[in-house]
Amino acid sequence: MISIAGTPVGPNQLQGTWAMAGYARQILSAMIANSSNYSYPNLSALQFEVNLRNSIMQTALELGESGASFADFPAARCNEAYWMLTSQGGFLLRPSVPPAAAIRDIYQNGWLYAFECATAIIIIYYKAVLNVLPDPLFNSLFSDLYLYSWEFDKDLGVRTVRTSQFVPGDVLYFDNPDVNPATIEWQGVNVVDLSNGQYFGHGIGVRNAAEIIRILNENRRWGASRSAYLMSQATNPDYHYLFRVSGQNRRIIGQIGSHRVQVIS
Repeated sequence: MISIAGTPVGPNQLQGTWAMAGYARQILSAMIANSSNYSYPNLSALQFEVNLRNSIMQTALELGESGASFADFPAARCNEAYWMLTSQGGFLLRPSVPPAAAIRDIYQNGWLYAFECATAIIIIYYKAVLNVLPDPLFNSLFSDLYLYSWEFDKDLGVRTVRTSQFVPGDVLYFDNPDVNPATIEWQGVNVVDLSNGQYFGHGIGVRNAAEIIRILNENRRWGASRSAYLMSQATNPDYHYLFRVSGQNRRIIGQIGSHRVQVIS
């Protein structure tokens, strides 16, 4: 469910509060149906999370169209005009390169890049945040970018929680417990929940759960007895923190149900 300034709200009460684009309605519907309480100080905070979730979903699809390839760490590559390739297969931002420009280059010159699926998720997060924050703020927050597996800047605030109630924009994980050691890169797949039973994973594109599990099961060790499966966990950036630093926490005066709400940031 969703509550704003301590007051539960439903879809009818949110109708017309802002122009909803992309996946916004699916996101809100999932939040309202979820037994967890999504609590916000004001309408702007809710709108920010919905917009950022929508940006994560759109950005995931754009990564799939960018030309960037899937590769394990030893085979990783990047545009070395923006990044330094480390011996571990990570990408370290070059001095004097604006972080915003370096992240955009991955999408503009994807054919120069190859990385595995955890790095892909962090790239998606950075690009999605860049879509909703101005360049100067993004550059200030993420001045020392390093892209490697689940490495991320503290201001991104990525965290994983145990849950089986998912919301579009969540990052989920399909685990392959009996992976073939010869194809260890198929030990699991990080995906973005695109709603309606569809997921995006770097290297596999847009698939449903049955297709992802089939692909993983084709890469199990001889004699495997356990199927791949979707884990009961969801990963997200820190929406509340990013909202606070975004400068969008402005005065909100509005009607939520029978309560008049006034929140001054």
